[in-house]
Amino acid sequence: MKWQGRRQSDNVEDRRGISGGKAVIGGGIIGIIILLVNVFGGENAQMITPVLEQLQGGQNQQTEAAAPLSKEDEEMGNFVRVILADNEDIWSKIFAEHGMTYEKPKLVLFKGSVQTACGGASSASGPFYCPGDRKVYMDLAFFEELKTKFGAKGGDFAIAYVIAHEIGHHIQTLLGTSAKMRQDQQGKSEAEANKLSVALELQADFYAGVWAHYNQENLDPGDIEEALSAANAVGDDAIQSKMQGHVVPDSFTHGSSEQRMYWFNRGYKTGDIKQGTTFEEIR
Repeated sequence: MKWQGRRQSDNVEDRRGISGGKAVIGGGIIGIIILLVNVFGGENAQMITPVLEQLQGGQNQQTEAAAPLSKEDEEMGNFVRVILADNEDIWSKIFAEHGMTYEKPKLVLFKGSVQTACGGASSASGPFYCPGDRKVYMDLAFFEELKTKFGAKGGDFAIAYVIAHEIGHHIQTLLGTSAKMRQDQQGKSEAEANKLSVALELQADFYAGVWAHYNQENLDPGDIEEALSAANAVGDDAIQSKMQGHVVPDSFTHGSSEQRMYWFNRGYKTGDIKQGTTFEEIR
């Protein structure tokens, strides 16, 4: 992606050089389970860390202050600022075209663990959006796991796609979609509630595609393939098959690989936010 020398957002909080207090040491099977459930997009990801800490008992240790950021860390921070700026510009324009005002979210970079308005979280939770403080939280180490554990292609646009997906959850908060979905989940069976969660996540993928549609002048050849590879790698069916050897569709919370690729692509090809009708089409 063409990003060097472009505008950077002022709405990034870089906490990678700050100690996070209590952190989960090691991942093990519990960490893998958390990653399976919450791999980027789950609004409830941050609520899992206390459970993990309880299960691991005395394995928690006090973190030390992080080392100074490397040149690579600094460059990645600059890249994230550019991607967030892109989202700010594009969504501000789209909202204005529909007679609305876009409220810019913050994006927090951290290492190891972090405290949020939604509770504590570790890097095992994967990137997530907290509606309580309207911030996106990311430990960039996740993207190495995305390649090594889940087989996604490398490249910076996979990171850009994930950021855009999380911004998609912010869009849903601003539009009231998330609150309505949580209300609709009340009284539903687990399987029915999961379908609503899938619709929410796929709509966030769709919004990521819309962002890419309006940012085509800055894309390099292969960028969309990187995004689709990431979407494919983190489909519920792909993760369940890899980690537990079988697939349980009723337990899906984010959508299958095919669904995640389809909705990102639909957003990318149409650029029309009215086409993100996942709640009507996902049954």
